[in-house]
Amino acid sequence: MLTLTLRALVRDGLVGRTAYPTVPPRVDYELTDLGCTLLTPIAALHEWAVAHRDDIRHARARHDHATGDPGPESLAART
Repeated sequence: MLTLTLRALVRDGLVGRTAYPTVPPRVDYELTDLGCTLLTPIAALHEWAVAHRDDIRHARARHDHATGDPGPESLAART
């Protein structure tokens, strides 16, 4: 899945990929100038998520209680 995601980011021009002909093979990835333009919006999204994490947790708990759905956290704990 990581490989597919990186390929998509390279294709979209958000990430640059440099392969080195070494043994073992080495590949470096870095944000392009276009990719760097996402840093500010992503930081804003992170700040919003941190500010509202308790609201989100409470909404999930209300939903799970109302529907009887244990939520994905419970499924992950069972594996």
